[in-house]
Amino acid sequence: MFALSDTLERRFAALKTTADFWSLRHVQESRESYWVRRRVAQAPSFVDDGGAMLSVRIAGVEAYAATCDISQAGLQAALQRAEQMARSLAGHNLLDLGSLPQPAEQNDDVMPGYDQRQDGVAHWYELLMAESALIPRDARLIDSHVGLTFTAHEQIYLNSAGARLRRAQRYVFPQVGVTASDERDSQSRSFGGSHLARQGGAEVLDQLGVIGSATRIADEALQLLLAPNTPNDSRDLLLMPDQMILQIHESIGHPLELDRILGDERNFAGTSFIRQEDFGHYRYGSPLLNVSFDPDVPGELSSYRHDDDGTPAERQLLIRDGILQRPLGGALSQWRSGLPGVANSRACSWNRPPIDRMANLNLEPGDKTLAALIGGIERGILMSNNRSWSIDDARNKFQFGCEWGQLIENGELKGVVKNPNYRGISSRFWRNLRAVGDASTFEILGTPYCGKGEPNQVIRVGHASPACVFADIDVFGGAA
Repeated sequence: MFALSDTLERRFAALKTTADFWSLRHVQESRESYWVRRRVAQAPSFVDDGGAMLSVRIAGVEAYAATCDISQAGLQAALQRAEQMARSLAGHNLLDLGSLPQPAEQNDDVMPGYDQRQDGVAHWYELLMAESALIPRDARLIDSHVGLTFTAHEQIYLNSAGARLRRAQRYVFPQVGVTASDERDSQSRSFGGSHLARQGGAEVLDQLGVIGSATRIADEALQLLLAPNTPNDSRDLLLMPDQMILQIHESIGHPLELDRILGDERNFAGTSFIRQEDFGHYRYGSPLLNVSFDPDVPGELSSYRHDDDGTPAERQLLIRDGILQRPLGGALSQWRSGLPGVANSRACSWNRPPIDRMANLNLEPGDKTLAALIGGIERGILMSNNRSWSIDDARNKFQFGCEWGQLIENGELKGVVKNPNYRGISSRFWRNLRAVGDASTFEILGTPYCGKGEPNQVIRVGHASPACVFADIDVFGGAA
């Protein structure tokens, strides 16, 4: 762990520059993936990547350059490229960053158990083959997969103000999926889709209940194949946590990113229906809606002590009792806007600059058990596990599809329905939040696939949520 730390510190101290401020952010990441498809082991994948970003600030102008050559000469050359760029931009910069605060903390952020020995390739294939064997040999089950991806990430941040921040984390991404077909229709069912994700090691598989799940997933795929379509009407909607996290991600997370609100993303990923003047009084949802930026949840995908610009991370409520409090904005966006934010300036790799990103964005639990949520619905539908989404570039009007649907009548779960979809408008949907599940319904999930920025950055985001009920939502099914 941190094998290059001393070397990088010596080389950073030896760099020659006339910049007012300079920094180095080194990232080393390794990834290994194992898959079994239709009971056949696939070739493993191993990826190692590493390099450094050098940034400078000269007379209020900031610029950066990245390199995979971390020798003294390589780092010096990258620093000089950044300096040349900063000087060439003088007089053309829109912002004078001379007064932007410079972090100076020293800290280590190491995930518990990071140094524990990891099991070998043979072990993981044995585990996956055993799980795949649980899927029944039914001619209607035409495809299946089980997979595991492990990622180890180490980062070192140094700057001329004296900061020394090191982070070491491991991530686990399990997947289980089955597709059923009867030549007229095909239905897929998965365990969490791409949302099963935690920091940790092999213990995550037990925490999430992955092992032994394939039999249930296969049975549910067959149930969907035989089920009628979801009716087209207005009903109360019970969203389970594996769908709630996508709803939170798309219609709360992205519209609250402060750089998007300031206009930085409009050319690529769009804008936001939220305005700078909305913070502090805008009613985002019903009084039951409480949403936090929480970097302190053990095991959640984006728990950390400092963001990639060196800002200390602490829990903050973004929405309190339905009222919008603060945006997802890092130090630069806070400085530009004058708004309070959070420590969420993050980069996907060593060759990308940090920008405002979601991290751990969680909906706080309420006081209803799952039985109470169901029991309070006279005419509704339960939906679980996202399979499709569409949302406008202001992150307002949306349409989401799920894998699993189940009707609710007079407070009881009834028959399974397939192709469950729902639509709404973010600014109205959250105000229809009628009931929030308690801690027993709360699940810690996440995604490794949040995209944003030009050039695109795909980053890991943690989400946690209880089950929730929304009143009078437009729901619809697929073709007959």
